[in-house]
Amino acid sequence: MARVDFYVLERADERARQTLACKLAEKAYRLENTVYIHAKSRDDAMHLDALLWTFRDGSFVPHGLSGSNDEAQASPVMIGYEKEGIESRDLLINLDDEIPPFAESFPRVAELVTSDENCRLLSRRRFAEYRDKGHSIQTHKL
Repeated sequence: MARVDFYVLERADERARQTLACKLAEKAYRLENTVYIHAKSRDDAMHLDALLWTFRDGSFVPHGLSGSNDEAQASPVMIGYEKEGIESRDLLINLDDEIPPFAESFPRVAELVTSDENCRLLSRRRFAEYRDKGHSIQTHKL
């Protein structure tokens, strides 16, 4: 069973959630872990791709877009939005409203939640689903 960490932000905006995803990916990369960031859509994945270069001065997180048909697939951090064909890595950062079908293959999952009421409602559903499947769950209020 995976360890699932819910990171609950005080802020309601999606930008804060995406910035936290970048910070977690950077930390995991520095600890020599591989990461997959699962976005809601192609546009969100492309935005995260750009944000990983700019979210903090001096940061460097080697990453690539899943399905880009280049050598980026070997990057320690991958970003995508596909529902199938995702290989397991050390950490899944989920920014989708649902648990992706491949989440079971990851040893660690990070769920990022804003204070937006809809985001919280959807995260409660994911929390219950993870709990019902027997995953170890931790909650972190930021």
